[in-house]
Amino acid sequence: MKDFSAVIAAFTAFAVTALLGYIVIPYLRKLKFGQTILDIGPKWHKEKQGTPTMGGVMMIFGVVLALAITYSISAISGSRFFDELKTPFRLICFLAGILMALLMALIGFLDDYIKVLKKRNLGLTARQKTFLQLLVSAAYLVTLALAGMDTTYIPFVGDVNISSGIGLIFWPIALMFIYGFTNAVNLTDGVDGLASNVTLVVGCAFMLGAGLLSNSAINVLGAALAGACVGFLIWNSKPAKVFMGDTGSMFLGGMVVALSFGIGRPILLIFAGCVYFMEAISVMLQVAYFKATGKRLFKMSPIHHHFEMCGWGEEKIVIVFSMIAFVGCFIAILPIILNW
Repeated sequence: MKDFSAVIAAFTAFAVTALLGYIVIPYLRKLKFGQTILDIGPKWHKEKQGTPTMGGVMMIFGVVLALAITYSISAISGSRFFDELKTPFRLICFLAGILMALLMALIGFLDDYIKVLKKRNLGLTARQKTFLQLLVSAAYLVTLALAGMDTTYIPFVGDVNISSGIGLIFWPIALMFIYGFTNAVNLTDGVDGLASNVTLVVGCAFMLGAGLLSNSAINVLGAALAGACVGFLIWNSKPAKVFMGDTGSMFLGGMVVALSFGIGRPILLIFAGCVYFMEAISVMLQVAYFKATGKRLFKMSPIHHHFEMCGWGEEKIVIVFSMIAFVGCFIAILPIILNW
């Protein structure tokens, strides 16, 4: 009997997210939860002032409800997804990843809510946000360690022991890895549809990779994420009728991290998440170069704003960056395809 759990998860997440737009967006407008645009951003972004933000809740409900429905159907049909989650380690990894993403979203929600109250594009302080993100990241890693995660897979090398000796260095690196990528996804959310499109590509890549590795739990998780991104794009493509806010972008960041750790190959996110990486690096380079020379390396950072200032339209940026993400994702899953 074929397992259609991933299809069910993707379709349900898409439908729930898309339909919620008819409810959530008018409600956000009623509450006057509009985005405040920074004066230092591109001048033409000022026309987006007041666009409802915190729309990421649509994707969150879409993913969570899709997973709940898929699990229920799987339990009735006795599919592989249900059977796999009977394994304690797989179940803990699956639930811990979802919980971590939800807690990251909660941090983003607090940030968004403070922005709305203050009517400016500043929320939690950098110190507050960093502390909370590191706390969630550490709790996630501790959970994985206690569940029995003692190896990580590196292409061309194989399984590497991370429970003793030099392998213990994996954990502090992993902590900064989670923190870094969560924030990098947040930085990618700067033009209409960019973060959603890029994450759609990344979600599909890990869905495929998990399927090839016979990891049904992460296969379904990736499918739900991809479906939710498509549903959100109905409302977030240019001209965006709603922004995901930090609530959504930090949820997406947590989800892509959960997918990479869920298949035991977080290193693959360096390639699959190359666009996120590029966005974060551009900000760090801009700051370092300005401090050293007093000049800007890019016209504006993150890098997508640089291309905007060079005359690229938002649609072109989304298409090009999505293509880059596709190439990075192909490189990421190639070792899985070839069993390297």
